[in-house]
Amino acid sequence: GKDRLPSSSSCHPTNSFKMPFVKVAHTKAYSKRFQVKFRRRREGKTDYRQRKRLCCQAKNKYQSPKYRIVVRFTNRQVICQVAYSLIDGDRILTSAASTELPRYGLNVGLKNYAAAYCTGLLCARRLLQKVGLDDVYEGNDEIDGNVVSTQVGKTTYYVDEVDEDKRPFRALLDVGCKTTSTGCRIFGALKGAADGGLDIPHSEKRFPGYDRDSKDYDADMHRERIFGGHVGEYMEYLEEEDNTKYQEQFAAYLKNEIEADGLEELYEGVHEKIREDPSASEKKSFSPDKSFKRKAKKTLQQRKDDVQAKKDIKNAELEAEDSE
Repeated sequence: GKDRLPSSSSCHPTNSFKMPFVKVAHTKAYSKRFQVKFRRRREGKTDYRQRKRLCCQAKNKYQSPKYRIVVRFTNRQVICQVAYSLIDGDRILTSAASTELPRYGLNVGLKNYAAAYCTGLLCARRLLQKVGLDDVYEGNDEIDGNVVSTQVGKTTYYVDEVDEDKRPFRALLDVGCKTTSTGCRIFGALKGAADGGLDIPHSEKRFPGYDRDSKDYDADMHRERIFGGHVGEYMEYLEEEDNTKYQEQFAAYLKNEIEADGLEELYEGVHEKIREDPSASEKKSFSPDKSFKRKAKKTLQQRKDDVQAKKDIKNAELEAEDSE
């Protein structure tokens, strides 16, 4: 009948079973023409779409570089750098890290919003001192959280006043691969650098205190963040609710005798000291420990002798067991 299976004799390997159609996703032509992405793109380190727009300069600017203020956060510190790109790599004009803040009286909380502001301020003042603009552009002393800008002709400069002879130093914020959410610490560093006298294009839309729905900006809330008010509030809350956790989480604050009420005064003092002397500290001379000496590598003959000595010991043990 029609439903009867074929006998074993009729099942020839060539015509017994046909493979169904399988679409080849990656053909030989595809593989030959495949081009890998840049290494730092594969590693997820560089956003090249962003980098191109930060680095490419107009041809009529005659190779004058575009400067970037680069802000990065590690597990322990904030790093701010002012950089520009050349064909063989980036050059760093100046840099500042929050690990330098103990010089200015801040020993704890070196990567929160207030520390990011201090680091941005330090980087800006150090750069302007280096290029000779620190006396011309002193920045914003009265910190109120508002965006400062000045219109000159058709150009907007994000400084208090524009000098007739020397224009302000313009730098563009480089956030890397970080998500630019409202209230992000990156914008604390941006605000610090802007208050330090750098001309950085920005608006209040990503600062703490901005409400996207109502489009209102609460500058007082931003000022509170700059002076560590949110940290002070949490310290007071934790001290009342869970004193054990408070003692554990704020151990470094308690060791340095820092209380929630004294945070604003502390940060005000740090800002003043940074403005007084933003220069980098002298590098300490490094003297390596020369007392340690690595063992010399054994020769082939020495290694063979060691192996033979182990064999002889083992053989002696086996002979002793056999004799018993």
